[in-house]
Amino acid sequence: MKKTAATRSWILIDRSGKSTILDANKYAIMQRGQIHARDLRILDPLLSYPSTILGRERAIVINLEHIKAIITAEEVLLRDPLDENVTPVVEVLQRRLIQVNALKEGQEEEKEHLMSQNDVQTSKPKDFPFELLALEVALEAICSFLYARTRELETAAYPALDELTSKISSRNLDRVRKLKSAMTRLTNRVQKVRDELEQLLDDEGDMADLYLSRKLFGSSSPVSSASSDRNWILTSTTIGSKMSGISRASLATVHGDDDTEELEMLLEAYFMQAEGALNKLTMLREYIDDTEDYINIQLDHHRNQLIQLELFLSSGTVCLSVYSLVAAIFGMNIPYTWKEGHAHMFKWVVILTGIACASIFLSIISYARHRGLVGS
Repeated sequence: MKKTAATRSWILIDRSGKSTILDANKYAIMQRGQIHARDLRILDPLLSYPSTILGRERAIVINLEHIKAIITAEEVLLRDPLDENVTPVVEVLQRRLIQVNALKEGQEEEKEHLMSQNDVQTSKPKDFPFELLALEVALEAICSFLYARTRELETAAYPALDELTSKISSRNLDRVRKLKSAMTRLTNRVQKVRDELEQLLDDEGDMADLYLSRKLFGSSSPVSSASSDRNWILTSTTIGSKMSGISRASLATVHGDDDTEELEMLLEAYFMQAEGALNKLTMLREYIDDTEDYINIQLDHHRNQLIQLELFLSSGTVCLSVYSLVAAIFGMNIPYTWKEGHAHMFKWVVILTGIACASIFLSIISYARHRGLVGS
């Protein structure tokens, strides 16, 4: 089957950890994930949308760096599965799901064994929602990725700054300039992820929207649910936003504040990791600023030394000009009687003129030091 221009490559991962490569257009993805076109537009790599985690009625839309995913209560859709940064995320998610399923099967077998022995009804253990598990894997991958980039930048930046401090050269300056540009870009990326996590932590309604399993469990009958699924694509954005607001309010009222505690702990852990990476980048920026101040002080000191040298040379030039003036006067080819019979005066003229020029030079330097124009 020939691909259309709008077809994109996605990977689908279900609850059991099985993955399937999908080549689908945006309408098929919208229908499968039950999201609106504006939400799918956030995942378009050609459009520069900021880092976003959106909780919708039936899906979670994630746009964090290279991870662009749609998470439902039953499956995860990841864009660009062949990307070298996305492949590890898929592997980790599959491994985590397999471990969770194996642990769940073991708990069920143990429960059946205890019930057969004691004939006692035991309570069902609380399962970690599938969508939160997928969200955790995505946040872990992004925070680890940004933290690793921060450590790499630190490893390259500190020696370069120390080398620039010891030797100011065009090569070292250009190297530090590139590192500073990379640090600025990385800081903006980490800041966006941190701000998005902080926004979620500050709004319990947004956190409640991420519990897709609970919303499905609290929905109406299967007949009405199927009907709403068939008619979802025709629903207007206004009605959808009102339903989301009603769902959010009902969740906050019925379940209370304790429902978001588990998710809040999850988000807070990765918020602290992003905050730690941002603090490292802030310390690196301060170190770069201190190095720039030190370099400017050194350059000012060298500039002052050049000014002092120029002052010495200018003073010497003035004194030599006086010496040249005397030599020019006595070197004039004009017949005067006082030139005859006074050959012994040549050495005295030279000595006295040299003494006068040296006195002028010392007077200029003393005045400059008295006025603080040159160092002592």
